[in-house]
Amino acid sequence: MIVLRSTLFALALVIITPPYSLLALATAPLPRIWRYRIISGWSHIVIWLARVVLGIRYRVEGLETLPRKPVVFLSKHQSAWETLAFQVLLPPQVLVVKRELLWIPFFGWGLALTSPIAINRRRGRQALKRMGELGRKRLAQGFSIVVYPEGTRVAPGKRRAYQPGGAWLAVKTGAPVVPIAHNAGLVWPKNAFVKRPGTITVQIGAPIESLGTTPDALNAQVETWIETRMETLCPK
Repeated sequence: MIVLRSTLFALALVIITPPYSLLALATAPLPRIWRYRIISGWSHIVIWLARVVLGIRYRVEGLETLPRKPVVFLSKHQSAWETLAFQVLLPPQVLVVKRELLWIPFFGWGLALTSPIAINRRRGRQALKRMGELGRKRLAQGFSIVVYPEGTRVAPGKRRAYQPGGAWLAVKTGAPVVPIAHNAGLVWPKNAFVKRPGTITVQIGAPIESLGTTPDALNAQVETWIETRMETLCPK
């Protein structure tokens, strides 16, 4: 039954994604926020399909702590689920992504129109400078910024070093940081065709001010907050 559900889900994505990509391309002349709201509708559909077809539900803790102004979200990264669900759960946001993602047919085209901060990681300091410049612009345009400090998807119960780029961006722009922990990888594993039914828990932390601190100190504070909660969300 789980395999059948996953197959139906995959077929649904194959059917809806190409035409929705054409709709996304048609939004190019529109203001950024209008483009975002229309294009993010695809994520709403996918999360709905995940609930109805796959039996994947979620519960969120801490939404009431979110400030009204844009922030830098620093989140655990386990699967594709959170990249979609955050567009449903959180205020308008843009992703910091590697530029190669924008080259993926259909998905990448739509992603490009959501005004992501696309960087070439191999360019080191130039990539960091570009992230700072675009980050400041996106915050001024009313978008929050989502950064996955581990840099890639990490299996439940595992962890990687937290890179300070997201914390650096927050300090550079003066934006508050909001940490996020979740256990999406338990039901939607990395690169897995088969997804399992279950309830994902998303925990959102209180905003952490970036003023008066350093990127390394802020990064360490976020890492401690997230990984402490992961001990309960994904016990080994």
